[in-house]
Amino acid sequence: MLVAAAVCPCPPLLVPEVAAGAAFELDALRAACTDALGVLAAARPDLLVVVGPAGQGGGGAFPQGAPGSFRGFGVELDVRLGQGAVEGPALPSSLAVGAWLLERTGRWDVPVVGLGVEETLAPERCAQTGRELAARAGRVALLVMGDASACRTVKAPGYLDERAEPFDAAVARALGAADLAAVRALDAGLARELKASGRAPWQILAGAAEGADLDGALLHEDAPYGVGYLVATWS
Repeated sequence: MLVAAAVCPCPPLLVPEVAAGAAFELDALRAACTDALGVLAAARPDLLVVVGPAGQGGGGAFPQGAPGSFRGFGVELDVRLGQGAVEGPALPSSLAVGAWLLERTGRWDVPVVGLGVEETLAPERCAQTGRELAARAGRVALLVMGDASACRTVKAPGYLDERAEPFDAAVARALGAADLAAVRALDAGLARELKASGRAPWQILAGAAEGADLDGALLHEDAPYGVGYLVATWS
């Protein structure tokens, strides 16, 4: 059963070494992510699953100890998913950021595994995947990685789209209230057009939370660089 969830964005710039001289610009976002992960730790889960978007063909399950790296961003920084080390495919960028968040917030004495999700996963499959994750242990926690729209300004990766701000506002309301129906109702097509990578992971969270009666809290909402970054907790 799902006992807690933290929703965090997944830009590699969240890692100070990647952001370099601009690292200070996301200090408030990092602090909110730290607070969100504190909620996961306080829930004392039996299993922690990190869920995040993955590119075409890069999805699937990742075991504890799976490797991740930020070398593709010009930084000699490697991470592991939870404790231990195993050989295998590298974590997608979103899960590598999640692994980095977990490492910086302390030692996690529970199994930590990952799930990379292709951004085209249909809402009904997302819900079923979430139910399956919630059934994996008596007390399951999710760290849900994903960005809101990338079309908030003319300098954004997806340029300016007037639909982006209301879309992000709706997502913020839904996540902040742990409104399962509103999260499930997010339009997959619109999310794709707005380059909102978090849509499928958020809908997996909604499936996992069915019957859990969790309360939501929105900890952070901003759109630096024209990309929506949201931090929320469900507990």
